[in-house]
Amino acid sequence: MPFVSVRGLRLYYEIHGNGPRLFFFNGTGGDLRRKPGIFETPLARRFEILAHDQRGLGQTDRPDIPYTMADYAEDAGALLEAVGWNRCSVMGFSFGGMVAQEFALQFPHGIERMILACTSSGGAGGDSYPLHKFAALPLKERVLRVIPIADIRRDEAWQAANPKLFRQLADQMLEDLTVGEDEPGRATGTRRQLEARLCHDTYDRLPALKMPVLICGGRYDGISPVANLKALKSQIPHARLELFDGGHLFFLQDSRAFECMIGFLLDEEKEIF
Repeated sequence: MPFVSVRGLRLYYEIHGNGPRLFFFNGTGGDLRRKPGIFETPLARRFEILAHDQRGLGQTDRPDIPYTMADYAEDAGALLEAVGWNRCSVMGFSFGGMVAQEFALQFPHGIERMILACTSSGGAGGDSYPLHKFAALPLKERVLRVIPIADIRRDEAWQAANPKLFRQLADQMLEDLTVGEDEPGRATGTRRQLEARLCHDTYDRLPALKMPVLICGGRYDGISPVANLKALKSQIPHARLELFDGGHLFFLQDSRAFECMIGFLLDEEKEIF
């Protein structure tokens, strides 16, 4: 399995596919062992994708020390150097979009284009939902709390009218989250990642970004609401905003989403910029 030592961490990563290079940042609690993941999406048929388990998560080391968003960005820069990538596009999903912002601010020159999906800038641009509030809850209770936040249409009335579908959603999320749940240090890494997420704030620095940026998300996302996406667009000079018919996992709910992302990354709509 591909591990690399960077910045005192044993970091797990994977590279798959052919085509233009795309560096992907996963979301809160991300673990490349969970399927389907980025390598099972339409993007994997068009790009060579590099993805990693970020510090505290998945198969990467989980030191019990404070993590910062700068740490996550610097880990990513060290990984790129280790695998020999000097230019690529970048995509960040949710928490990964926060890291991608910090990464782009620290290492702007090697980034061709960037996608920020269902994420937030923090600061004056608004925070993503405070998921740390659920950290102490049993796993099943966490899932039941997150479902109606991830898609605000799934409120109590919807749950009562669609009990079978609601149960299927909960069971699928539970299955995903139990991957590696009992491994040593897992709770510590998750807690440290959520602590770093709390301190995320790139809002005032975002005007420094010069690469083309696609900001995208779901109209019904309660984790990274539309107002936060609009705030990102207002701060990034060469940004475009696209909204889709879905919640936090809009790309699984609206078939247009991946088509839009692929078109942007392949620079098929140059007139926008």
